[in-house]
Amino acid sequence: MEEKQLIEKAQNGDKKALSELVKNYEQTIYNFAFKICRDKNYAEQIMQETFYSMVKSLHQFDYNSKLSTWLYRIVANHCLMMARKVRNHTFVSFDDEENLFEEKYAADWNSIPYKVAENKELKNILDNAIQNLSPDYRLVFLLRDVEGLSTEETAQVTELSVPAVKSRLHRARAFLRKEINQAFS
Repeated sequence: MEEKQLIEKAQNGDKKALSELVKNYEQTIYNFAFKICRDKNYAEQIMQETFYSMVKSLHQFDYNSKLSTWLYRIVANHCLMMARKVRNHTFVSFDDEENLFEEKYAADWNSIPYKVAENKELKNILDNAIQNLSPDYRLVFLLRDVEGLSTEETAQVTELSVPAVKSRLHRARAFLRKEINQAFS
């Protein structure tokens, strides 16, 4: 069944269609929540809150964006609210979650045996640099450069203007470049 039909059925109270939508987006929502908040428990909590919000508000979905864009916005809002609540949160490493990246983003860190140590160090440096980004910049960076959303889609998710997204992305990339350069100095 096409996604639009599933959405329409779910909006009309079809629990099977709603269940199918949740199943279709479960891994995507969890992965994205984990990338932002970097904690398994928080990611699971945010995933549950996102689907609860979806169930409560699906009747308001108006097809002005893709359902995935609408869900990214919900996840982002929940993650930012949690980040504001938990300022002194300890983050986990990328190594703690096997399914962090979808297959197309996963790097084969073990392909060249003598590079394992260098790759692990690079992963740690990048992990720390991303961790040091403010939540607002991290969100834009992850949406654009990791999830591959367009600038316009990122603006929709974050409820920012396109110039604001470009500005935050530029600042996030500059910050990451500076952090990585300092680590190699």
